[in-house]
Amino acid sequence: MGEKPVVLFVCVHNAGRSQMAAAFLEQLANQRVLVASAGSDPASQLNPAVISVMAEEGIDLTSRSPVRLDAQMVKAADVVVTMGCGDACPIYPSKRYL
Repeated sequence: MGEKPVVLFVCVHNAGRSQMAAAFLEQLANQRVLVASAGSDPASQLNPAVISVMAEEGIDLTSRSPVRLDAQMVKAADVVVTMGCGDACPIYPSKRYL
């Protein structure tokens, strides 16, 4: 079997939506997919409400922190899922976006 596909979730602050989506995919994919998340303008920490809600779902986000989006992350991804960031999320040619 070949390399695992890489899915990158991107939002502006990487403190909510993209973190939640990445965590859910990690859980559902059961190690068949490599998952990352990042933000074009990352916050200093995850939204506490996100940590709380995900804990209710049995997913621990307490060790995660927002990450700045960079070209290398996009280059490594097979699929980039942008979540409400509009023009704040750069578009890289030859990448599949959802």
